[in-house]
Amino acid sequence: MLDDERLRAKLAKVEALFQRAGSAGERAAAEAALERLKGRLGASDEDREPEIELQFSLPDMWSVRLFLAICRKHGVHPYRYSRQRRTTVMVRARREFFDQVVLPEFDLLHDELESYFEDVTDQLIERALVSDGGDIFA
Repeated sequence: MLDDERLRAKLAKVEALFQRAGSAGERAAAEAALERLKGRLGASDEDREPEIELQFSLPDMWSVRLFLAICRKHGVHPYRYSRQRRTTVMVRARREFFDQVVLPEFDLLHDELESYFEDVTDQLIERALVSDGGDIFA
C-alpha cells in the first residue's frame, strides 16, 4: 500500500525532471530512472500476494482499541462478524505487509501500554491503600 504510493510519488518527480531536463545526459539519466521505477511498479503489481482474511483474538478492550487505531493508520479496515466476541477483530490484508508493518508496531505499543497501566496501578495502590502492592506469594 504505502510502497505503491511512494513509488508513484517518485515516478511523478522523475517524470517532471525528465520534462525539464536541460542536457541530453540529464534527459537520459531521468529516462533510465523512469524506466526502472515503472518496472518496479509493474513488478509489484504482478508479484503481489493476495489479501487474506486474518483473525485476531485480543486479551482486552484496551488492546482492541490500540489494534484498531494502528490498523486504520496503515489503511487496513478492521471488522467483526456478528456473534463474534468484542475482543475478536478481523482484517483483510496481505500477510507479509501485516507481519512486517502492523504487528511489530502493535507489539511495541502494546508492551508500552501494559507497562504504563502497571505503573499507574502500582501508584494508585500505594497512594489509596497505603500499601506497597507487593504480592503475598512473593
